[in-house]
Amino acid sequence: MNFIRFKKDDFVAYGSWEGNKVKVINGDIFEDYEVTDSFYDITEIDFLTPCAPSKIICVGLNYRSHAQEMNMTLPEEPVLFLKPPTSALAHRGEIIRPEISKQVDYEAELGLVIGKAGKDIKPEEAYDYILGATCFNDVTARDLQKKDGQWTRAKSFDTFAPFGPSIVTDLNYDNLDIELLLNGETKQKSNTSDFIFNVGEMVSFISQIMTLYPGDIIATGTPSGVGPLNEGDIVQVRIENVGTLKNYVR
Repeated sequence: MNFIRFKKDDFVAYGSWEGNKVKVINGDIFEDYEVTDSFYDITEIDFLTPCAPSKIICVGLNYRSHAQEMNMTLPEEPVLFLKPPTSALAHRGEIIRPEISKQVDYEAELGLVIGKAGKDIKPEEAYDYILGATCFNDVTARDLQKKDGQWTRAKSFDTFAPFGPSIVTDLNYDNLDIELLLNGETKQKSNTSDFIFNVGEMVSFISQIMTLYPGDIIATGTPSGVGPLNEGDIVQVRIENVGTLKNYVR
């Protein structure tokens, strides 16, 4: 299934994205729902974030290539930080660079969307708690991250968590090609098989700390090749079998 959340005039709903059509869904994709025969052309709708998370949990330094790029030893446990829901941004939205930062960077990531509530989940059971995958860009004010010594301010500005355009189900999340394009040029390219901690380990570890709820996002880390965003840039996160998240920069 390929779920989106969209707006058409004053109408907001979930939809099933099939080719150039979006079939309207009645109900909640995290509970009971029905895919109807009513549809819109994809050009008629405005994309919203495909879910509304209660929290966005991010795993730092989770690609071996990125750890080597940063000259950092591999972590023994997942390194976690949070982005607030107010940082969420939809497909085709504008990333706004704050005036207090002189370097805002892109970070292409696979986003996992939690499908049901869970706590103290075992690694081998973790995949059952995932609804699907989405494209995620962990936008970061790199200069502020270095200045503060911790990551909250640098990661939390409004528009700093673009994700979407959809949620795609039934994938092998531990073996997906991931790529970032800046103005059409590839800047990051890897595969989630380069994860230090696989999806089961990440979900399980996080659930030992906090209860996961339907719609929560886990951003799984970025590969090597991170770099700056400038005014007028077009940035795209492309993930195999998931789709392409496109955003503009100002």
